[in-house]
Amino acid sequence: MSFTVQVKEELLSLKRFEKSELAAIIKMSGSLGISMGGLTLSVTTENAKIARHIYELLHHFYEAKSDIRHHQKTNLKKNRVYTVFLDEKVEEILDDLHLADAFFGIETGIDASVLEDEVASRAYLRGAFLSSGSIKDPEKGKYQLEIHSVYTDHAEGIALLMQGFLLDAKTIERKKGVVTYLQRAEDIIDFLIVVEAMQAMQEFESIKVMRETRNDLNRANNAEMANIQRTVTASMKTINNISKIVDTVGLGSLPSDLQEVAYIRMNHPDYSIQQIADSLQKPISKSGVNHRLRKINKIADDLDK
Repeated sequence: MSFTVQVKEELLSLKRFEKSELAAIIKMSGSLGISMGGLTLSVTTENAKIARHIYELLHHFYEAKSDIRHHQKTNLKKNRVYTVFLDEKVEEILDDLHLADAFFGIETGIDASVLEDEVASRAYLRGAFLSSGSIKDPEKGKYQLEIHSVYTDHAEGIALLMQGFLLDAKTIERKKGVVTYLQRAEDIIDFLIVVEAMQAMQEFESIKVMRETRNDLNRANNAEMANIQRTVTASMKTINNISKIVDTVGLGSLPSDLQEVAYIRMNHPDYSIQQIADSLQKPISKSGVNHRLRKINKIADDLDK
């Protein structure tokens, strides 16, 4: 089960009956038709449970008896498409939900009464996500929540609803419409709280923490490996220079303090600077050891001049 489906199933399990939620679903997935008896309403979804939820919402608020129909998609996915079809009380429903425009169509924007009411805003966002929302699997890297709209003013209205809950929502045009999206993990977590998908929120947050912990460990390991590599490189350079001194003027030509450091470095090429400092007869600081190693390297370099 994808994370998106998981969120939608949790929202359906809430058994919320809100008119604003129904308005969002009809706005985003509904289409109007005309029959001998007047207007008809068709609301489509690829989720059977969402279709059942739409059926229950229509019956709960308007005692409307709709039909649930289905057909198979002809594309490669072959998903089944469910249509909740209603041929009664359509004008009454559109009027009550403030969805009808002046041309017997569905209004493209979001009614001001929804924008001004927190409870209605939460319900509308819940319906919008059920209708055309998606969340990228948080395990796979980039965080992204999207809600697809056909019309720009509707996508911007959804962004306004999100911004009312202090979410950093933006919109972008795509080939098949306009998308309202969130990209920050914290905003997606807060959105799940807004629509009351608390289990999904906890799972998302847990995955986020685990990914960040793994990333921190990887960065720490990479930094440690880089430090080890630098230590090995510096160690080999110094050992080569000590060997040059031995082969030319002899190690005895060095001052006793440099001889002691040279012996330890030659016998323990894997030692860190701190380990060399601790191994001296009279331990000194790391900077003191580095100073002596630089002197040894300079003496070796001067032999080439």
